[in-house]
Amino acid sequence: MNEKPNYLKISARDMEAEFLRILIKHGFTSDNAKTCARIFTENSIDGVYTHGVNRFPRFVKYVAEGHVRQNAEPVLKHAAGAVEQWDGQLGAGPLNALKCTQRAMELASASGIGCVALANTNHWMRGGTYGREAAKNGFVFIGWTNTIANMPAWGAIDSKLGNNPLVIGMPYKDEPVVLDMAMSQYSYGALELYEMKKEKLPVPGGYDSSGNLTQDAITIRESKRILPIGYWKGAGLSLLLDILAAVLSGGLSTAEISRSKDEISLSQVFIAIDLSKLQNFKSIEVTLQQIIDDYHQSVPARENGKIVFPGERVVLTRNENLKNGIPVLEEVWNRIQAL
Repeated sequence: MNEKPNYLKISARDMEAEFLRILIKHGFTSDNAKTCARIFTENSIDGVYTHGVNRFPRFVKYVAEGHVRQNAEPVLKHAAGAVEQWDGQLGAGPLNALKCTQRAMELASASGIGCVALANTNHWMRGGTYGREAAKNGFVFIGWTNTIANMPAWGAIDSKLGNNPLVIGMPYKDEPVVLDMAMSQYSYGALELYEMKKEKLPVPGGYDSSGNLTQDAITIRESKRILPIGYWKGAGLSLLLDILAAVLSGGLSTAEISRSKDEISLSQVFIAIDLSKLQNFKSIEVTLQQIIDDYHQSVPARENGKIVFPGERVVLTRNENLKNGIPVLEEVWNRIQAL
């Protein structure tokens, strides 16, 4: 049996300070470095290590290679009422995404709904960051991004689709309901994590080179045949998300992004809806609570199982990691400290 990897427990404060040091060293302004360091740390605190601490070395590599322009600011290209098209100028994905989320909320505050479509940007890391940001401010959020081609169409063996993550956020008490999901059963970041942990996937996540479903992350990464969620349905949804991202932003499609070996110049969409503008605003809280209460009454398939809504488990993980430190693979933390 393969030996299990070693984990360290890093406090949120120490992690954020290390990220900040590295980002400033690599040319970020103090404000931009602080925002990026905070986002990477919060993703890690919430247990999204694949787009937090584990992803940080690759982010810095893209900065060093010039794919991410540290302090580039997104610029408005075109406005038509509550719909705007922006150019991210290859700036840092998290910074661009946060600014476009804020702009979508501004438009929604004025018009009830706001849509910001962003071209020429970079990986936004955890999409749920922006769904949570909007929902915590009282807005419904719908957003998505395209990616480099990394998933086969249903019935194909070569990758023509991205696994194009979709995010939907809804305000709810102190912790919003936030769905953040790729169009593949597992993201490539998740496959990398299971590979580093030397663990099998809980359910099949793709195919081996012979076309057999497998729970082996290494085999799936080698075959490059990840499994779409819902089989043909996930593949179809991925295609439409790519089409809409490219068309609404005037940016690149997955096919065009994939002409480069690096995942850069992505297209993204950020939609915010101001719930306070709705006629039924005063009753929304009661309606939502009734839905959640009924949902929680589901009978678990396993003894002592608990049915949770999207994002509900995050609170437990956050509290655990803030109290005891964030679990980080030793090899990952050593890599970060050497940056």
